[in-house]
Amino acid sequence: MRRLIRSVSRKVASAGAGNPPEGEAVVLPLGDVSYHQGLDVIANPVLLVRQPGMRVVYANPAAEASFALSRKAMLELSLGDLFGASEELDSMIDTVLSRQFDARRQDVVLHPPLQEPMHVHVVIGALEANPDTVLVEMLPNEQKVRSDREERILDLTSANKELIRNLAHEIKNPLGGIRGAAQLLEFELPDRSLREYTQVIIKESDRLQTLVDRLLEPHRHPHIVSDLNIHEVLERVRSVVLAEFPTGLDIVRDYDASLPDLRGDMEQLIQAVLNIVHNAAQALAERIARGDAQIVLRTRVARQVTIAKRLFKLALDLHVIDNGPGIPEDIRERIFYPLVSGRDGGSGLGLTLAQTFVQQHEGLIECESRPGCTDFRILLPLH
Repeated sequence: MRRLIRSVSRKVASAGAGNPPEGEAVVLPLGDVSYHQGLDVIANPVLLVRQPGMRVVYANPAAEASFALSRKAMLELSLGDLFGASEELDSMIDTVLSRQFDARRQDVVLHPPLQEPMHVHVVIGALEANPDTVLVEMLPNEQKVRSDREERILDLTSANKELIRNLAHEIKNPLGGIRGAAQLLEFELPDRSLREYTQVIIKESDRLQTLVDRLLEPHRHPHIVSDLNIHEVLERVRSVVLAEFPTGLDIVRDYDASLPDLRGDMEQLIQAVLNIVHNAAQALAERIARGDAQIVLRTRVARQVTIAKRLFKLALDLHVIDNGPGIPEDIRERIFYPLVSGRDGGSGLGLTLAQTFVQQHEGLIECESRPGCTDFRILLPLH
């Protein structure tokens, strides 16, 4: 790209002097700005932006496709109209226009109006023949974002797992003493009506004991590995959920029958998927009442997948997609944390346990959510 920027600048100067040098691409005039026709074939979005006003004076076909706007429509916009306010982008352009740098590059997050945020690596280049114009190239940066997110999830899950184990053991010991003391006190009470209070202590102790047992569940049972078909897992989950929600919910199968067997613990994988599907069904309560709730179970093969910085040639790509209201934005980044729930009365352990079980299979769960579509993606290596 830097070579192309220099080429644009050199050839702009010669464009008005006649034909371009032999063997070199033509520089085309665009109003009072010229551009190299090679920009049209670049696969990444490229814009030429001019001061004052950061106005777009050129957009290549890749930019038209990325922003779903025609070149003509973009020429009526400024960079701020396209991407919203971005101090980072403005600063980069200012330093290039002032010739502090010939080019600058940086990872930024852009926020186009009415669109999802864009994670891109932006390259800003100066054009010598047009001192008030810069070239802006945007390279998609989703792989880096995904890798960073995976690493963050794995680190947090590992820390949470150790914290939960230690905390559960610390709670369990005094809990047994509290329950035992309440039982002894109940026998000594002269007034039977007072036993109502000791029963509260006993029942709440039992409830906390159940909670602690669930926290410790992934660490109690051995990891029993065998060859299994993921569609058997999904059919078990489907039958359990439909038994609980027999009307108003459609669970759609979208299976890739060519998927090979994977090595794993059948019961753990059933529990992991069941937790996700059951959560989705509960989130669909209003649509179930209307009769138009839907959950899609989709399986595909993914190739050359990186999970936890390890490259796997093949992986199972399993999606659980529902048409519910979406995960509340305030907890969207914390849904795999223990005791975080978006539902009244929820324990906040279902997704935590699902993530733990999947990680024990060297896999990972990711989630993308917006109103009308929540997509949980489970990646599991196929060894």
